[in-house]
Parts: sequence; structure tokens; C-alpha cells
Amino acid sequence: MPIKDCEIGTGAVITLPDLVNIYRCRIGPDSRVGPFVEIQVGCVVGARCKISSHSFLCEGVTLEDEVFIGHGVMFTNDLYPAATTVTGALKGPDDWTVAPITVGARASVGSNATILGGVTIGREALVGAGAVVTHDVPDFAIVAGVPARIVGDVRDRRSTAPDNGALTLARRSAR
Repeated sequence: MPIKDCEIGTGAVITLPDLVNIYRCRIGPDSRVGPFVEIQVGCVVGARCKISSHSFLCEGVTLEDEVFIGHGVMFTNDLYPAATTVTGALKGPDDWTVAPITVGARASVGSNATILGGVTIGREALVGAGAVVTHDVPDFAIVAGVPARIVGDVRDRRSTAPDNGALTLARRSAR
């Protein structure tokens, strides 16, 4: 599988480059792309993003900086997919319109989520594993389910979550 005609930022890492299909896209500095990932023409991946294995970013996807994409995440860009035109001819590039998707800075998309074309996932939002996102997701929202619905706000979770550094230090001193 090729890496072809891409703009890849300084410090970006493509794990197992022989096992990706990445073409005519832009990958920002210090981003990481796992194996078995496809990133299609015109996609923009911001700085310090992580795209886990087996994910598919189709034409029209923009990931802002520091976005996390879990394993097996699928983006779709055609609101009315079909193999053929009304006359029965196989559809070509001129027979459909890209429905763009934007994932805001520091947002996270859980494993096996599906993101339908034409949506925006807000800054620091969290999409639960297996969710199907059919509508825009507000900044800081936690969404889950099929179809995805708002189930919380990441800012509420931050105030009750332990500081990872302090927790690690506490575990070490307990030994």
C-alpha cells in the first residue's frame, strides 16, 4: 500500500508505512498514524494527532490539532451513496458531492465509531466507542449510542477525574 504525494510534517510517524494507504493528503507535525489506515485525497490531519490502526479517513475529513482517532473508526462522505447513476452507469467522481467532516481540536473518537458526512465534532468532544454520529456534536459534549446522543460533558468528568501524574506517584509510593 502506498504513501503517495503527501505533505508530512516534521516529526510525524507512520507506523509500518508498507501497511497504510495514504495519498494526496496533509499530515501535521508530530502526528502518528497506525497500520492499516487509509487517508484519502484532500484530508487534513493537524499537529499531534493520533490515528489508530484500521481507521478510514475519506476525502473531505479535517482533523484539527491534537485529535485522537481510535481503532477502526470509519468516516463517510456521501450522504446518498449509490453504485450507479439513475441511468445505470457506474458512478464516477463527478456524480456525487463530498459531505465534509471536521473534528475539532483535542476531540477524541472511540474505537469502531462511524462518523457520517456533513457533521462537525466540536472541540474537546468525546465520541464513545461504537457510536454512529449523524449530527453535529457540540464542543465538550460526550456522545454515545446509535444514533449518537449527548450523554455528558467532558468538563464535568475532568473535575472528578484523578490527576494521572499524582495517581502514578501515589501508586509508586505505596509499593
